[in-house]
Amino acid sequence: MTATLAIGDFSRATHISVKMLRHYHEIGLLEPADVDVTTGYRRYCPEQIVAAQVIRRFRDLDMPLDDIHAVLEARDLETRNRVIAAHLDRLETSLGRTQAAVASLRDLLEHPTDIASISHRHLPATSAAAITEIVEAAEALVWFRGALGELTATLAAQHLDPIGPAGGVFADELFADDRGEATIFIPCTEGVRAMGRVAPLVVPPADLAIIVHPGSHNGIDRAYGALGAYVTQHALAVKGPLREYYVIGPADTDDDSLWRTEIGWPIFATHPTP
Repeated sequence: MTATLAIGDFSRATHISVKMLRHYHEIGLLEPADVDVTTGYRRYCPEQIVAAQVIRRFRDLDMPLDDIHAVLEARDLETRNRVIAAHLDRLETSLGRTQAAVASLRDLLEHPTDIASISHRHLPATSAAAITEIVEAAEALVWFRGALGELTATLAAQHLDPIGPAGGVFADELFADDRGEATIFIPCTEGVRAMGRVAPLVVPPADLAIIVHPGSHNGIDRAYGALGAYVTQHALAVKGPLREYYVIGPADTDDDSLWRTEIGWPIFATHPTP
């Protein structure tokens, strides 16, 4: 008869708690070699130690239990590697976000007042091709990239040239409720035809306080904060959606360190009324 380990000894051998071993048994991830029908005591084979160690290392990498189960049950190397590679991709994405957040926080602590100057600008009504949808804040950046690509392709297909940088108009609800209306547009001559999500739009005139955010959209909240403080302190703020203009953006270069985003906050008129 093959020697087996009681669950306590197996726990010590694998550094996995008894509570977690019981859970792994319940979900079918790591089933004991034997369960006493009278006492319910679980016992494990020494050969199961390696499997438990593999599970523990995957959990240290925050791999979901379903994915671990898929790896252990994979019938071929390709399937197993595909599941592992997908999780590694998620880890790299998460690591990139963490590194960006750390860099942004460090910069905020070291340069708390290092903010660009603010100017006032009147923008006339502008003809544009636009995409407008209700967007979740967590998905806004992905949606923005997709909308911008679709607008660019539509203008090219209709042989229309942009007459200014792409821009965005964002309803207050997108910030306050994490879900709201967003519009991405590219100024162009009149005559754009509706196609897919793209529709013609006249972007209304506006008087804006403008601040420039250099680089990627990481840390753009600092520019928003400085702009909000400015218009409040100078009693200039009025009701209306915020705007962004992508003077240099993803359509121009993949190097996000070169991006230049103008953020506009609606303010009282800064020019004589016609």
